[in-house]
Amino acid sequence: MAWMQNQTLISHFVLLGLFTHTPLHLFLFSIIMVMFLVALSGNGLMILLIKMDSRLHSPMYFFLSWLSLMDLMLISTIVPQMAADFLLGQGSISFTGCGLQILFFLTLLGDECFLLAFMAYNRYVAISSPLRYSGVMSHRVCWLMVGESWLFGQIDGLIQAVFTLRFPYCGSQEIDHFFCEVPTVLKLACADTSIYETMIYVCCVLMLLLPFSVISASYLQILVAVLHMHSAQGWQKAFATCSSHMAVVSLFYGAAMITYMRPQTYHSSKQDKVVSAFYTMITPMLNPLIYSLRNKEVARDLRKLLGRCPCGGGQG
Repeated sequence: MAWMQNQTLISHFVLLGLFTHTPLHLFLFSIIMVMFLVALSGNGLMILLIKMDSRLHSPMYFFLSWLSLMDLMLISTIVPQMAADFLLGQGSISFTGCGLQILFFLTLLGDECFLLAFMAYNRYVAISSPLRYSGVMSHRVCWLMVGESWLFGQIDGLIQAVFTLRFPYCGSQEIDHFFCEVPTVLKLACADTSIYETMIYVCCVLMLLLPFSVISASYLQILVAVLHMHSAQGWQKAFATCSSHMAVVSLFYGAAMITYMRPQTYHSSKQDKVVSAFYTMITPMLNPLIYSLRNKEVARDLRKLLGRCPCGGGQG
């Protein structure tokens, strides 16, 4: 718990939110809600399709199903609370609730950082060493990769949540953000946080730069391998796939790096809110579209599923 300078216990913070009740912000709020529904339906469909079709029980789709689950949990950790605060006109969140939101959010963010790196490595092995692929990416190895992603994410989330809540908080209780994000919460601390900020920077080097380097190296090796195939059609397909994947990955990692790897003096509330929206709302919506629903196998199963649905007008 935190204490004010006059020894009054702080029982809650106040989230100022992303929007005000102006016509423009009401329109933007509606767009956010549409994005939330698209993310829920897209990721939910991916998990359902992969579970239903045994032909999709390969390492690539195994990782994609976990990515969809992480995106579902990530966006559900942030958007419902933000929407309730906006509609009810109050952003009060308990001190414990703020800590739990930091824990869950950073755990899922860290999980996804490592999972995306493992997914890129999986594609690299599939293209560069197809004969060794089944041995290298065995079922046991895939589960170990997913388990390690969750473990690293939980360690990072727990460390940052505990250390953030250990600081004394005094003065204003208003968090100028739409959720409890560590750099914004630390602005309210009435103690020197410079050592902790250095620790966050070191953690981010491990949680962001290291996985991003693995992803970049993997996709570079994939392009090199495809170029050696001397197939124009294969090169174009690989380039289109890699470029779309790297665009979404760069959006996710770039936004996270801007938030967590800059000194506090370079942060501004408006910029932080916009940047945070990219990896809390936009990438969870884009991931199933970019990684999965564009695949022929997934599109085939989706058409089959819709054909069975009475509302789809198909014949059973």
